[in-house]
Amino acid sequence: MTAITRSGRTWRGRGSVALLACGALAAGGLTAAGVAVLEPGTASASSHREAPLISGQPQFDNTDLYAFVSPDHPDTTTLVANWLPFQEPAGGPNFYTFANDARYDIHIDSDGDAQDDLLYRFTFKDHRKNEDTFLYNTGAVESLDDPDLNFTQTYDIDLLRLEHGKTVSEHKVAKNLPVAPSNVGKASMPDYQKLRDQAVKKVPGGIKAFAGQADDPFFLDLRVFDLLYGGDLSEVGNDTLKGYNVNTIALQVPTSYIQESKEQPIVGIYSTTERKNAYGDWTRVSRLGMPLVNEVVNPVKDKDKFNASSPENDGDFLKNVTEPELPKLIEAIYDIKAPAEPREDLVSVFLTGVEDLNQPPNVTASEMLRLNTSIKPVAEPKRLGVLDGDTAGFPNGRRLTDDVLDIALQVVEGELVDSKNDLGDAVDANEKEFGKSFPYVALPTAGSDVKSGEAATKSNATGLTGGMSSFTGSWDNNTVMLASAASGAGVVLLLGLGMMWLRSRRRPERRSWIA
Repeated sequence: MTAITRSGRTWRGRGSVALLACGALAAGGLTAAGVAVLEPGTASASSHREAPLISGQPQFDNTDLYAFVSPDHPDTTTLVANWLPFQEPAGGPNFYTFANDARYDIHIDSDGDAQDDLLYRFTFKDHRKNEDTFLYNTGAVESLDDPDLNFTQTYDIDLLRLEHGKTVSEHKVAKNLPVAPSNVGKASMPDYQKLRDQAVKKVPGGIKAFAGQADDPFFLDLRVFDLLYGGDLSEVGNDTLKGYNVNTIALQVPTSYIQESKEQPIVGIYSTTERKNAYGDWTRVSRLGMPLVNEVVNPVKDKDKFNASSPENDGDFLKNVTEPELPKLIEAIYDIKAPAEPREDLVSVFLTGVEDLNQPPNVTASEMLRLNTSIKPVAEPKRLGVLDGDTAGFPNGRRLTDDVLDIALQVVEGELVDSKNDLGDAVDANEKEFGKSFPYVALPTAGSDVKSGEAATKSNATGLTGGMSSFTGSWDNNTVMLASAASGAGVVLLLGLGMMWLRSRRRPERRSWIA
């Protein structure tokens, strides 16, 4: 990557996404005191295992949320929410299911008042054909109703309309829709695409729905825990989440259903999980809007509280945004001076949306993913989204192809405050191509797909096996070292264990956020 020349750039609300950048950079290891180092083979990605309680309840753990105007049907909006992270494809005999004692909800605020106007609720049921076998399937599965598919799930969709936080009506959108099963392997499911296609359902009102396993669409390199990227940078550029699956709920709805009006097309979206407590009451246990917020913005003492809260109460966490911990940690490691506090510049991205882009009129500050549904999709999305002049991308909603981590790295280096850079983690796209039609997520990795030594092969091919001394001679100002730091009194503050080789690359001249 090499430096590029930019001209004609006008940034409205400069610095407004700096905290996102800090959060993304830190997601792999710059967390609050008391967070343990994860076991090899796992990572702390966008709200994967982000809070103490939910880390032990993976079926309820909401990992990522995406919202975008559908590229092939621009009069609709697609919502994608993922749960149950780090699914090892061969993890049988009990594969990966949605919880049947949970309510998986997608919330929509159509007028910016921080209260739900619509809520799409997904609930699941288990079905077993034969209790006298340990097998998930008893033969090759040719269809979702194949008698050899021993374990299946179905789900219902309910639409709740709310006013002032109270439900005023409830409508059954669909009932007993089939869930796409876990991709056990090629012997069990020789044509998984066929099963995926059968799980995409049209329901009344011009809506499409999907629930089932998918490849984890989040792409990034976060292998900072494995002895400085393998001890010699041999693992740099590897997609940490490659080969892992998630459970996906996707919904495509006519945009007119969710926006307040054509004159006010901006919607706020977040997803939650609820389960019953010991008293039989439904309790919120997971919440997700913007990526990385609860992961690295909120300190440990607030993480479980945030997961149980609602946007209208986000004033409780305001100090975490205006006086963030992470820029100070980034300064200690990168020697990049943290901006002065209070960080009022961060409020627009996290709490209000960016003015003239995705901020609704008379908005009440609250954390959620905000999408301007009047901005049409582009034929060739730019992976850096709004940062590269593509206003149809992140942080205006979030597309599957948006390179959240690279956007974040560049901003943390000062991209929005006149310190231009082209930093990245060398992972520019998902390892699997996304679909061209709903539900867009890539097919899950099959249990029969053995994880090979691709990383070692790649490192040999690129000459990254000569040890640390083979790299130091070529380091320049664009090489950044992540160093580990302090411990004390039995509590380890993990500032970073690893090294990230950040390269700069040439890109075409960029346009402004707001044309």
